[in-house]
Amino acid sequence: MLDSEYRKGIVFAICAYTIWGFTPLYFKLLGQVSASEILIHRVIWSFVFVTILMMAFGGFSRLRQVLKSPKQLMVLALTSSLIAANWLLFIWAINNDHMLDASLGYFINPLVNVILGMAFLGERLRKLQWFAVALAASGVMVQLISFGSIPLVSLGLALSFGFYGLLRKKVNVDAKTGLLVETAILFPIALIYLFANVGGALTNMMTNELSFNLLLFAAGIVTTIPLLFFAASAVRVPLSVLGFFQYLGPSIMFILAVTLYGESFDMEKGVTFMFIWGALVVFTIDMLYKRKKSELKS
Repeated sequence: MLDSEYRKGIVFAICAYTIWGFTPLYFKLLGQVSASEILIHRVIWSFVFVTILMMAFGGFSRLRQVLKSPKQLMVLALTSSLIAANWLLFIWAINNDHMLDASLGYFINPLVNVILGMAFLGERLRKLQWFAVALAASGVMVQLISFGSIPLVSLGLALSFGFYGLLRKKVNVDAKTGLLVETAILFPIALIYLFANVGGALTNMMTNELSFNLLLFAAGIVTTIPLLFFAASAVRVPLSVLGFFQYLGPSIMFILAVTLYGESFDMEKGVTFMFIWGALVVFTIDMLYKRKKSELKS
């Protein structure tokens, strides 16, 4: 039974990160819509879709518990702001030919998580982890000194998602309930934007083609399904194992950016990526070593 659940967890993890990796294809189809307007769709239809899921499969008891906790609501208000910023920056990056920068951001994210764990959760970095972080920092510094630029999009995505993950870990709310509360907090803001921008794609849904409207509705599915896959995986496999799959998403983005959309992989990006990839190799070796050591002890 345990092996069966473990295998299911692996499948769920692959599904989650594969969908996240191919998500840019969806946003490219909405390239004629502004990033802020796509964000509004993402908020509205995610809220609607998660509500339908809760009605179909239950979970309102957990929601009621969260609503009775001002502390949890306050943290979820912060996470809603962080995830909205992350979504907006990601959508802008994809539709403005910065998919490589988005890919780099999610390659950096695991290293950001390690640093945040040390800073806020009292976790200690092992020697190889320090080396990995130093390599990643060197990649950013080389780009700054040699090329006179900072990968702001990449760092923005990595930091916003890193702090989002940190706060979600501390608030300890399941993925479905957390997403419902976050989108519910953002929902009134989305409606204000809707009525303040009459004439956009969102307010012309009665005159849009059916295929385009279906694309807009799909924003909720594209957002929610991989998150639920991830949550289903997280309860079945150890986080150390789940960590190996997190490179799947940005790897797919990288391949799409270079092959399908012809983004330039120049010397500037190449140097930074090499440092980050080197850091991730060291980081992965450290995880494997720690896991093997734990297995020997048990």
